[in-house]
Amino acid sequence: MRSTARPVSIPVTAELFRGALEFERTPVGIRPHRLPAAALAQARDPQLAMAEAQPSGVRLVAETEASSVELTALATRFAFLGLPARPPGVFELTVDGRPVARASLDSATTVSIDPATGARESSAAEPTTIVFDDLPAGPKLLEIWLPHTETVEIAGLRADAALHPAQRRHPRWLHHGSSISHGTGAEHPLGTWPAVAAAAGGYELVNLGFSGSALLDPFTARAIRDTPAEVISLKLGINLVNLDLMRLRAFGPAVHGFLDTVREGHPDTPLFVVSPIHCPIHEDTPGPGAFDPASFATGRMRFVATGDPAEVPAGKLTLRVVREHLARIVAERSADDPNLRYVDGLSLYGPDDAELYPLPDDLHPAAITHVQMGERFAAQVLAGRGTV
Repeated sequence: MRSTARPVSIPVTAELFRGALEFERTPVGIRPHRLPAAALAQARDPQLAMAEAQPSGVRLVAETEASSVELTALATRFAFLGLPARPPGVFELTVDGRPVARASLDSATTVSIDPATGARESSAAEPTTIVFDDLPAGPKLLEIWLPHTETVEIAGLRADAALHPAQRRHPRWLHHGSSISHGTGAEHPLGTWPAVAAAAGGYELVNLGFSGSALLDPFTARAIRDTPAEVISLKLGINLVNLDLMRLRAFGPAVHGFLDTVREGHPDTPLFVVSPIHCPIHEDTPGPGAFDPASFATGRMRFVATGDPAEVPAGKLTLRVVREHLARIVAERSADDPNLRYVDGLSLYGPDDAELYPLPDDLHPAAITHVQMGERFAAQVLAGRGTV
C-alpha cells in the first residue's frame, strides 16, 4: 500500500548529489557546479561558466520509500537570437536504475545570445515545481537526473517519506570532453552518450564534458586529479581545432602536461585518451569553426570550418592531425604507463556512420548517434574495467 503521508520538506544537501564537484548557495537555493570556483576564476570565460554550470550527469540520489517527490527549482535557459528556442530541459527520474518519468519546469530565466557578437540579454523568472508521484511501493533507489542543457538552482525538495543519501553501488567513471560529451544533440539526460555508456557498463558517471571547453586547461586537469575515480577517459581534440586555439608545437606538450597532472592523483587508474569522432568539416580543414550565416535563413543552425588546409604543414590542427599525434603520444607514454590506452574516436562514430546518420548541424551527433556511441564505448572500453 502506498504511503498516505503528506509531503514534507527535505534538506537539500551535497550528500544527496552525484556528479557535481562543488555547490554554490544562491538567493534561490543550491546550484551544482562541475568545476570548482577556483578554476572558473582562472578562466574568466563566459562559455565555460555557462557549460560547467549546466549539470550534465548530475543527479539527486536517495534511498527512500516515498511514493511522491516534489522538486522546486529555477532553470536558466540559453537561446540564440534568430534561431528557434531549444526545448525545455528535462528532469529524468529513475527507480532502481530504471527510467520511469520525465518532466520540465514550466518557466525559466532566459539568456538570449547574439551569435554574431556574443552579446547577451536576460529575462527573469521564478522557481516552479515538478512532481513525480505514483512511485513503486517499498524501499527503492531513486535518482533525479538534472537537465544537461540548462543551469538549475534547487530551491526545495519535498517527499512523503524520508530521503537518505545512498551508498555507492558501482565503480566511478570520470569522463572529460567537449559539447559532444556534454550532450549536445541528446534529447534527455540519460540520452547523452556518456550516460548511455555508464548505464550499459554499470558505472557511476562523473561527466566533465564542457561545451566548447575541452581545451587542455590545467585547472581541468587538476579537477580530474583531485576527483576520486576508478576509470578515467579524456576525449580531446575537436574544441582545439574549431577554436583554432593552438598549433602542433604547443599541442603535444599540452597533452603531456594534462596527462602528467591527472597521473599525479591517479597514478595507476585505467586512463583512456579518446580521439575525435568523425566530423567532415574539420577532418582536413583547420579552424576556426563558425556559425554558417546562410543557415540562419533556414532557422536551423549549422557550422562551417573557415581555416585554410594549406596551413596544416605549418602547424595548424585538423582532426586527422590530432588523431595521429594523440595515438603517438599514448603509444610513447604507455611504455612506462601500462594503464594508459588510446581509443580511436572513429570506432565510436566514423565515416560509414556519417553516411547513415549525418551530424545534423555538421558538428554534433543526433540523439540516435549518442545512443550508438554510448553502447560502443561501454562494449569497447568500460567492459571489465575498474572495481569499487
